[in-house]
Order: sequence, then C-alpha cells, then structure tokens
Amino acid sequence: MKRIVKKGNNARKNIRSHPFCRSWLSNEVHPWETVTKAAMQKYPNPMNPSVFGVDVLDRRVDTDGRLHSSRLLSTEWGLPSIAKSIIGTTRSCTYVQEHSVVDPKEKTFELQSTNISFTNLVSVDEKLTYKPHPQDPQKTVLTQEALISVKGISLSSYLEGLMAKTISINASKGREAMEWVIRRLNSEIEELAATARGSMRAPMAAAVTDK
Repeated sequence: MKRIVKKGNNARKNIRSHPFCRSWLSNEVHPWETVTKAAMQKYPNPMNPSVFGVDVLDRRVDTDGRLHSSRLLSTEWGLPSIAKSIIGTTRSCTYVQEHSVVDPKEKTFELQSTNISFTNLVSVDEKLTYKPHPQDPQKTVLTQEALISVKGISLSSYLEGLMAKTISINASKGREAMEWVIRRLNSEIEELAATARGSMRAPMAAAVTDK
C-alpha cells in the first residue's frame, strides 16, 4: 500500500490553522463490481466492530443512472484515553454521515463521510474512490483521503497525527473486512445456486417416478 502524506505549513504549531491531510493508495484483488457490492455491505463486520449501527437515510437513482446513498453510521470513537482527556470528553459514541455515488457507466464508486458529533472540537472528512485497475480489470484501485482538523486545543498536531494513525489502522482492517464480506457474498450465492438446483431436481424426480 502506498501512502502519501501532506501537511500544512504550520505543522509545528500546537494549534494549526491548516488541517492535517493524509492519503492512501491500495489495490484490491477483485473486479470493481465485486468490490463495490462488498463496500456497500461492509458494515457490520467482525474486523471493525467499532461501527455498530448503519441506518439508510436516502437512496435514489439519478437521470444518469448513478446510485446515490446517504447513511448514518453509529461508531465507537477508538481514541486512547489520553487523547480523550486532552479533548475533554469521556464520550465514546459518535455519529458519521456518509454519502456515496455509484456510477456503473464510468465504473467509479465515491464515498464521502464526515463526523456530525464533536464538530466543535474535531472534524474528520474522509473520501474513498474505487476504480478499475487501469492495467488489470480483475483488480480495483482504492484511493483513500482523510482531512483531520482539531480546533482550539493545545497539542492539536499530536492529536491529528494520532487520529490519522487510527484511520490508517482502520484502513487495514477495512481491507480484511472487504475480503470477509466478499467471502460471505460468494457463500450466499453458492447456497442460493444449490437451493435452486435442488428445487429443479425435485419436480424432475417426481416426473420420472410418475412414469
């Protein structure tokens, strides 16, 4: 996985006016269609139990055939105790608003999310983009970007770096979760196929018996 790090000009200050930006680039060893289906059914999963609730707020298809989805995620804020004490909160539950667009014609899947809890203290904006690998259609390229800003708190640079590290760890868990979801979907397809074959055999066997 390649990682690109960008920092604002005031990175050495305790309270920065520029947000902390970090990007990750990785390849998924599955076709875009498979990865997109799995990404839309990623939560809940045992690899990242911090996301414990998913509510679909809106889902529609626009005139260009793109699927728009808005969801509300309920999550456990996975920050160390020292970070919570610096921010000045003991709450662990936070809510994230997510909007995604699937374009089947262009084969792109873009997902943007932002926290709607603790917005007076911190903002975390993430963007994930899934596209087919330009050289190998059996693979998918994932670009993940995170923009983190801690507001009006000393040691903000430290906290932003800590949160970026947490996002990076969750990104690794996310890839494991995708594999888990894909295996589950494949298993469900195999079970449905087996059930369908069994349903077809029963009438055929009955017809043979009647003869």
